[in-house]
Amino acid sequence: MENFSPTDPMIPRSYRVKRKIRESHDTFTLDLQPDNLEEKTNFAPGQFNMLYTFGVGEVPISISGPMKESGHILHTIRGVGNVTQALNNLKIGQKVGLRGPFGNAWPIEEAKGKDVIIMAGGIGLAPLRPAVYSLFSQRQQYGDIALLYGSRKQEDLLFHKEFETWRGKYGIQVKVTVDTGDRSWKGNVGVVTTLVPRVSFDPSNCIAMICGPEVMMRFSALELTHAGLTEDKIFITMERNMKCAVGFCGHCQFGPAFICKDGPVFRYDQIKPFISTREF
Repeated sequence: MENFSPTDPMIPRSYRVKRKIRESHDTFTLDLQPDNLEEKTNFAPGQFNMLYTFGVGEVPISISGPMKESGHILHTIRGVGNVTQALNNLKIGQKVGLRGPFGNAWPIEEAKGKDVIIMAGGIGLAPLRPAVYSLFSQRQQYGDIALLYGSRKQEDLLFHKEFETWRGKYGIQVKVTVDTGDRSWKGNVGVVTTLVPRVSFDPSNCIAMICGPEVMMRFSALELTHAGLTEDKIFITMERNMKCAVGFCGHCQFGPAFICKDGPVFRYDQIKPFISTREF
């Protein structure tokens, strides 16, 4: 661990698990604190880090919480592979390697003076959560804000305990839907695009930010254009096949772009020709 570098982007820095939060049956949040307590944790909403578990490997994970003065940084992770399962097995106080932050950011500044639509599917709410808190920190500089969130089942919903605070304290529209609801579910049932007509916004003066499975993002962008938004006002985030995070390995090449360097946030009109292209 002594060889970890604060400046070389290819060498991870040493962090410890300060806290672990169970979000759902397969999703958890790690609250990480740098070993070097003087290290500043600066990032922009939408950026990601590479998290490294010793002896297993590393994986790109978006930052999922607001910036904290304490230096802590949050990552919300679904345990679906070897590395993410190894992260899930970490105990409080254990070490993890961290490289980053990498990538560009959600268009928080561009959205000032405009209405904002946040659309998320499943764990896609995690990369958008820092943007939500950034909007809240300057709430008076934005118009109507709407969060449209869809998940497969009620028990898969993330951060749902925060929704009432978001509605009441910050005055945003929060609409939630699930693909399949049981008898205890009293909310909307259906795909997230069905929520677009249920919120108020001015399509001529609006920015949309979308994160979720690629098929969800395509249909969400399509629904928003039907509602009057232009494609240059819609932003999506792409996280696929990243290995080095600095554009050396080529694993994340997407059309002419490298997701790690040119993204992961893209304007929809720029990425649309490639998002539906089948890979071989």
